[in-house]
Amino acid sequence: MRFLVAFLFSLFSLVAAAQTIPAPALAANAWVLVDHSTGQVLAANDPDMRIEPASLTKLMTAYLTFSALKSGSITPEQPVNVSEKAWRQEGSRMFIEPNKPVTVQELIRGVIVQSGNDACVALSELIAGSEEAFAALMNREAKRLGMTNTNFTNSTGLPDPALYTTANDLALLASAIIRDFPEFFELYSMKEYTYNNIKQPNRNRLLWMDGTVDGMKTGHTSAAGYCLVSTALRGPRRLISVVLGASSDTVRAQESLKLLNFGFQFFDTVKLYSADQALSQFRVWKGQENEVGAGFTSDFVLSLPKGQADKVEATLESMQPVLAPLQKGQEIGTLKLSVDGKVLGEYPVVALQDVPVAGFFGRFWDALVLWIKSL
Repeated sequence: MRFLVAFLFSLFSLVAAAQTIPAPALAANAWVLVDHSTGQVLAANDPDMRIEPASLTKLMTAYLTFSALKSGSITPEQPVNVSEKAWRQEGSRMFIEPNKPVTVQELIRGVIVQSGNDACVALSELIAGSEEAFAALMNREAKRLGMTNTNFTNSTGLPDPALYTTANDLALLASAIIRDFPEFFELYSMKEYTYNNIKQPNRNRLLWMDGTVDGMKTGHTSAAGYCLVSTALRGPRRLISVVLGASSDTVRAQESLKLLNFGFQFFDTVKLYSADQALSQFRVWKGQENEVGAGFTSDFVLSLPKGQADKVEATLESMQPVLAPLQKGQEIGTLKLSVDGKVLGEYPVVALQDVPVAGFFGRFWDALVLWIKSL
């Protein structure tokens, strides 16, 4: 049996569906625009199309490096010996040399700012012993993050028939870096880096074109075209754009900025409920308390189109019977939001406090009542 509590409420700028606002047409093969705080897709074109990621692969190389730093298995000042394999990498490089140790923090900047393939291989060998073993770690981490349409074969993004990903998966990875490693994310806004007396600029043109852009990574091969994962923070809102298969460096920057501007101009991120705010009280059976507050343990926000005030219908469903013992954060129901019959989404609601189990007589009485109600 499910207990339904239906109610109506009005919210500024809360309207039916993002699809009512036409997204811009971009000169690229695939793209996606995501609100970082909500995970919602605001615009997309072929976001699940498999593509060659090129140097966007280095986002996962960086993610695993940040993870190793956070766990303490490597340190920023740690010297790294450069193997011949790392030194001989083709494509973009930071120009590390054998017999000249380089620190982890220098290699990280070489990966992020200079897009150095040599730096990627050096880090992969440090962390996993070999680039092949590191690729296995990359795939394990991709699976954990929910990147269901991705396969890594190297740390650099150099062409390989078995190396692929999608715009959706890259957006997930970019969001994970921002969320999990804020202490390292600021490196993506560096405009240039000098190593071995060679100064190289960040290839992300948006860092110069828009002051709100603070990341993240470019990529290019002849097969992949020109690609860019970018992110911008304007006020409290952060959006992530992934543009794949543009025809030039200039086009990928222009189209990425067009997509970011679209998201900021036509959408708002609205907080519907505060953390630990009770949407309703649910009946609890066999517990020391007869009711428990139902809501969210963190602020509940949604990205919604601007410029229209409308009534949104919310239906709160509890998973009856809700039985003790309950722990704070345990799922006990679902919030469904819709407008004019069009579903915006379904979201789990949780218990806002612990409810220990009742004594023998309390449990017996509630069991009897539940039995009678089931007849």
